[in-house]
Amino acid sequence: MRVAAMAGVPAVLREKGFEPAQVLADVGLAPDTFDDPDGRMPYRTGGLLLQRCADLTDCLHFGLLAGQHATASSLGLLGELIQKSPTVQSALDSLIAHLHLQTRGGVPTHAVEGANATFGYAIYLRDMPGTAQAYDLVAAFEFNILKAVCGPRWGPIEVSFAHGAPKDALPYRRLFGCRLRFDADRTELSFNRHWLAQPPMACDAERHRQLQREILAQESLAPDELVDHVSAALRRMVLNGRATEALLCDLLSVPRRTLHRMLAAQGTGFRKLLEDVRYEVARQLLVDTDMSTAELAAALDYADASAFNRAFRRWTGSPPAAWRARARSVD
Repeated sequence: MRVAAMAGVPAVLREKGFEPAQVLADVGLAPDTFDDPDGRMPYRTGGLLLQRCADLTDCLHFGLLAGQHATASSLGLLGELIQKSPTVQSALDSLIAHLHLQTRGGVPTHAVEGANATFGYAIYLRDMPGTAQAYDLVAAFEFNILKAVCGPRWGPIEVSFAHGAPKDALPYRRLFGCRLRFDADRTELSFNRHWLAQPPMACDAERHRQLQREILAQESLAPDELVDHVSAALRRMVLNGRATEALLCDLLSVPRRTLHRMLAAQGTGFRKLLEDVRYEVARQLLVDTDMSTAELAAALDYADASAFNRAFRRWTGSPPAAWRARARSVD
């Protein structure tokens, strides 16, 4: 992941009275890690760092505070591209299409339903540490991105979090100023869809065309690995409630036979990757939320709770409730 998204970590540590260099060393990072915003760190290490900071400072909303330091400009060239886009919808489309150039451990999500639109994020890295902190950071980051694109009058209707309710929700209410929903199956901001047709405050057609060419040049130098790309797409589809092979082929613009052949060459297949993604999402939601088995089954598109229970027993050898109890006791 590009370190610019985490650039608020040292500032918040200092505000809390801690020296960043020692905390960085605790998770195996060099003291100058944040000197170069274009530098990279392992995605898993980012989660470890956020969790270490939360534990050390005894601040359960550390990720939320760190995320408030991240803005659209933290995305570098991509941040400028989305701000110069012709509409907010095209800005979100560009962000979803190109964010993999900056991070490979999660994917942005976006949906339009009825009068509302959503903008969220899904971590797909297996057994990612510090997911609650990471989701708080991203929620604050996405809030700032939409403010930069839409302008100061924009605001969310509701913000959902894929983790349990904090002991103190005041910092969340102060930042977002809207309804909050915890123990949700996804982390996302919901807002009125009319904003999608609006031009960003800084839209610039000529500069947008220039930036598109530069971004596409980067894409050609850093092509996606197929399995990672498919897993990321499936994660978005699972969280949107429907993941089918036909939809995946449409999304990737490849015929079904071609997809079969490409995945087989990597020693895997659609059903295997779909089950892997469901397993990862299920474990994360079991640890970070208090969703019931029935709610988890619905979120993961199983026919009913019994079908989800059978799948989870096949994955782990134990029912979801027992696995949740063991996982939380270890934490």
